[in-house]
Amino acid sequence: MTAPHATDTARPGTVARVAGPVIVAHGLERASLYDVVHVGDLRLPGEVIRLQGSQAVVQVYEDTSGLRVGEPVVGTGAPLQVELGPGLLGRVFDGMQRPLELLARAGDDPFALPMIERGAAPPALDRRRAWTFEPAVEPGDDVEAGDLLGTVQETPALLHRILVPPGPAGVVTDVRGGPARIEEPVVSIDGAPVTMLRRWPVREPRPVASRLDPDAPLLTGQRVVDTLFPLARGGTATMPGGFGTGKTVLEHALAKWAHADVVVYVACGERGNELAEVLQDFPTLVDPRTGESLMQRTIIVANTSNMPVAAREASVYTGVTLAEYYRDQGYDVALLADSTSRWAEALREVSSRLEEMPAEEGYPAYLATRLAEFYERAGAAVCLGREARRGSLTVVGAVSPPGGDLSEPVTQHSLRLAGTFWALDTALARRRHFPAVDWGRSYALHPLGEWFEREVNEGWEDQRAWALALLQREQSLLEVVQMLGTDALAPPEQVVLRTGRLLREDFLQQSSFDEVDASCAPPKQYWMLHVVRRAHAAMERAVARDVAAEAAGGATTLADVARMRAWPESDAAARAAELAARIEQELEAL
Repeated sequence: MTAPHATDTARPGTVARVAGPVIVAHGLERASLYDVVHVGDLRLPGEVIRLQGSQAVVQVYEDTSGLRVGEPVVGTGAPLQVELGPGLLGRVFDGMQRPLELLARAGDDPFALPMIERGAAPPALDRRRAWTFEPAVEPGDDVEAGDLLGTVQETPALLHRILVPPGPAGVVTDVRGGPARIEEPVVSIDGAPVTMLRRWPVREPRPVASRLDPDAPLLTGQRVVDTLFPLARGGTATMPGGFGTGKTVLEHALAKWAHADVVVYVACGERGNELAEVLQDFPTLVDPRTGESLMQRTIIVANTSNMPVAAREASVYTGVTLAEYYRDQGYDVALLADSTSRWAEALREVSSRLEEMPAEEGYPAYLATRLAEFYERAGAAVCLGREARRGSLTVVGAVSPPGGDLSEPVTQHSLRLAGTFWALDTALARRRHFPAVDWGRSYALHPLGEWFEREVNEGWEDQRAWALALLQREQSLLEVVQMLGTDALAPPEQVVLRTGRLLREDFLQQSSFDEVDASCAPPKQYWMLHVVRRAHAAMERAVARDVAAEAAGGATTLADVARMRAWPESDAAARAAELAARIEQELEAL
């Protein structure tokens, strides 16, 4: 996190009070709300969050242990900002966009964990690395905000587009192609040099030409998501679930398999061991698009639970601003926030230090507003510039409700804001059913059926409606079975139970550790569900001929339904027709 043109004000203030991550400073008459300040002799970064005359309340993004009353507080005159430019992909930053690989230092003990120096402020982007700039303009060209100036091959997976920064239009007066560092001018507009390095305030959404209605899904390769509760490209999703329900594993699957050009993963207040696993695993994951490392199109913003609590808020804004930057280049970006509950807890702690009036469960009254500001930065858009690029930013926010209680404030506020709701169920997770998405409580609001009908199969929406209705019927029948037993059900109802089991165990259940089953393309999903539906119809016809429901449900060919997940995508249609025909033939012979 940087503050451009961070010229210290002439008269520094002084620390008057310290209360954990919140300090009160006197003498900052020139400070503005949300300005960056440097606190104490260690120059700890902080942000002004309240002004009362010459008194400023500051939330500090570092541990304030040892800070004393009377130490200096120096304003910078600029808000929290991130550095934008080539060199972001494949990196791991903390909540203030400080590169963790530069901050870590090993002590004398070779077994000691890396530590981070308080007050350290290395630049987010490498000033020494040269990038090959390929110009897209010539002297004399008229350009305006968002127009393409040139490109840089940032990674083998992504071409980085250097755009005209927001501001007035002008005429290109000079172009310098070839190797250049990010602080060196590559283009001049009306005589003013333009570099590849940009800065942007994290609390301010980046501008777009116009917003678009989400009309296409962000395909994830997860059957329960794409078939039953699809996520719109440029939409929002919230994913609440208690401990052990698989939130992090599902987000990892989305990061790897979602059809996104760039993935920004924000670990906000997560346990250090989980984040350590992410940092170890992500570089080894193979991107199915390129065959290279997944990190070549991924940015990780890491803020673990043992890091300063106030920095959690910064990490969320840092992540969404980085995501918007790549959206403006015309890419489809997925932002995965794990989790918004830890962010809300940070707001609650800082609010209590400020002695603000608490609302529900101690959260500040502005919790809903902050969540809305975050989710509203998602969307599909026409980007600035004359070539009318289209980009999208899709936001998936995991929620960790205490005790799995979905009635708590963070979950309820998120429900009102997100267009897709994936409720993770503890009971399903305990039965080793993953992804543990509860089909009875989850929903998707964006109308994406037309896209699936056009791009996958004309019967997609009808088949999806059938699956949801059958799962709902099965859930109602299971309540009867718990009280009276299976024998109390009529044969057609027993067929519903058998089909429901096929849907749950052989279609919705999916293994992230199986090379073939980890991701499932929509055409294969359609044909797998097609087989289950034809099997259900065949069992219904059998019991209508007075075949025992137990005999119909025990047909040997039904065991082959479980093997559908191993089908190659290219053979799914042919294999589905062959398997459905064998099931129907066996049931007709009963």
